[in-house]
Amino acid sequence: MKSPAHRDHPDHKVVESHAKGRVTAAVDGEIVADSSDVVRVDEDGSPPRYYFPRADVKMDRLARTDTTSVCPFKGKASYYSVQAGGRTIRDAVWSYEEPFEEHAGLANRIAFWSEKDPGIAIRTE
Repeated sequence: MKSPAHRDHPDHKVVESHAKGRVTAAVDGEIVADSSDVVRVDEDGSPPRYYFPRADVKMDRLARTDTTSVCPFKGKASYYSVQAGGRTIRDAVWSYEEPFEEHAGLANRIAFWSEKDPGIAIRTE
């Protein structure tokens, strides 16, 4: 399905690109994602987001919650808590399992909400 928001707001930019090099996500210094196959999303009004393939995320550190949200440009997001660094941060991770057509490249990738907690760090090399 196509995003109605892209049609209704053609000036709003949501740009996907492959991140150069290696990207890691850590919680309190513990690496929970490490990949050279990361999609970077630059969206108007938001900081850059990095979407990791599930194969490069320690999925055993994530627990799905009942939280969802809808981005009118990307689709419905499902949320996860992350358990690392000796603690749990609820709803700090999300995934678009069935994004709108314009963002099919985000399907089943994992993004970390670095502003959610100061212990979450995304690093690019």
